Amino acid sequence: MRRGIAASALVASLALTATACGGSDDGDSKSDGPVTLTWWDTSNATNEAPTYKALVEQFQAANKNIKVKYVNVPFDQAQNKFDTAAGSKGAPDILRSEVGWTPAFAKKGFFLPLDGTDALAEQDKFEPNLIKQAQYEGKTYGVPLVTDTLAFVYNKALFKKAGITEAPKTWDELKADAAKVKDKAKVDGYWGSTQAYYAQCFLYGEGTDTVDAAGKKITVASAPAKKAYGTWQSTFSGKGLHKADTTADAYAHIQDAFVNGKVASIIQGPWEITNFYKGSAFKDKSNLGIAIVPAGSAGKAGAPTGGHNLSVYAGSDKAHQDAALKFVKFMTSAKSQETIALKNSTLPTRGDAYTSQVKADPGIAGYQGVLSAAQPRPALPEYSSLWGPLDTELPKVAGGKEPLDKGLSNAELAIAKLVPDFSK
Repeated sequence: MRRGIAASALVASLALTATACGGSDDGDSKSDGPVTLTWWDTSNATNEAPTYKALVEQFQAANKNIKVKYVNVPFDQAQNKFDTAAGSKGAPDILRSEVGWTPAFAKKGFFLPLDGTDALAEQDKFEPNLIKQAQYEGKTYGVPLVTDTLAFVYNKALFKKAGITEAPKTWDELKADAAKVKDKAKVDGYWGSTQAYYAQCFLYGEGTDTVDAAGKKITVASAPAKKAYGTWQSTFSGKGLHKADTTADAYAHIQDAFVNGKVASIIQGPWEITNFYKGSAFKDKSNLGIAIVPAGSAGKAGAPTGGHNLSVYAGSDKAHQDAALKFVKFMTSAKSQETIALKNSTLPTRGDAYTSQVKADPGIAGYQGVLSAAQPRPALPEYSSLWGPLDTELPKVAGGKEPLDKGLSNAELAIAKLVPDFSK
């Protein structure tokens, strides 16, 4: 039987077994004594973590009775690590939880409901749809820390050299622009990703999704989805369109080519703003163009809403939960979010953190402008896991090793196992 099922069911047993909660020991479990919290941060260890460490120091200086054990856990390992830890013992008191993980862990009872706690005392300051994404069955299990979405990012100088004055609004326009860039600037105009998360934009362009959560139906192989993925597949061949990279290092290859001016445009998120500026093509930050992703044939454009919440482990004792709530409130305050944005070039989740200083960063200002087109994820705990089957099939399709219909059929079968109560 899993531990961490619900705070109310655990308090009694944890009072007798204080060492079972993450980062605590017998001395820490006393409500009137010092408390040591463990925080698993999943941010980039090089570009972002130093800012969070500095904020931890500020928090500890202002709260002498609370210590925070900071642990940077690689993002691609954190979900499984936390799932394992919360299911046995040793889970951290606080997790920087990707928005897709939050309802999934809440469903398992691993997260503490935060409604009515000090951590959500300023709930009205946060973007409402970001609060909604942190909810499961009407309760809120995370406080939004940073948000993001995908955008069409481009090299203004290369576009100008090709005689292009604005970002493409449709995929057909993008293909035409890519050919112009190839002719005039002698580099590829666009390089697309084979990852399912990035391909999601094409689904939105046709007014569909991998599943219809409300109707409990799998739609990944529907006619609109096939049209969407057909458009996605077409962006890997043609003049000025870079061929698909299906290697394990594809992400790094695409990013490196863009920041150094070897390709004119890609689809990317604001977590790379800092790295954009490190590239030779964007020493002048104003050369970075940011626009809404091109629209599909349905005339719709958009990208998934991403980001991270701070969530509190339901298996910690009351002393640790109270301290964790205080820490979460500090880290998600307007002042802390402003600091994070200025240092890391990431997007705040509350309106009062978009100060004039924050908006002076062209990367942040640009991404703030595309947030209106971001699509909230459906209230489905399994939703983020649905990209897994597609991440297996789409590279095969893009690399010419599998027909599109076969790839989507395989993905549909795999997704059916993740949401067994959904129809095809």
